[in-house]
Amino acid sequence: MTAIMPDHTVLPPVNEDVLPAVAEALHRNDHAALVTGDGSTLALPAEVYEALRDVVTAMAGGQAITIAPHNTVLTTQEAADLLNMSRPTLVRLLEAGEIPFTQPGRHRRVYLADVLTYQQRLRETRRETLDTMTRDAAEDDSYAKLNTFIETR
Repeated sequence: MTAIMPDHTVLPPVNEDVLPAVAEALHRNDHAALVTGDGSTLALPAEVYEALRDVVTAMAGGQAITIAPHNTVLTTQEAADLLNMSRPTLVRLLEAGEIPFTQPGRHRRVYLADVLTYQQRLRETRRETLDTMTRDAAEDDSYAKLNTFIETR
């Protein structure tokens, strides 16, 4: 069994016209099989199929893909980049206890899984806030007031 390198980044192929068609086929179906060099066919597990579909879709859109196991340890800069924030902002989150970290020496380290958990929590909080704002706007008739304001201008 080959170990996955935590920093294995794959760039999309140059001038590869087949990727959009592969992505389309993967989205049309809910399973796939692998045909080996000797012609035998192996059904892909659902989890592998979904990962393959996501990878091909991103690459078809011109994005590079990084493959990393959840137990990958990140520097604060790598974690900040993943969360699309500055390193000082990430350090404030670490110090506030929002994301667990270790500090074996001078430098803080975070697990990819913990960063992804924080990212998911942040998405859920934002979604709940937007749902509340939408519900409040509907209840107090803000939409109608806004439309009236726009029409009178």
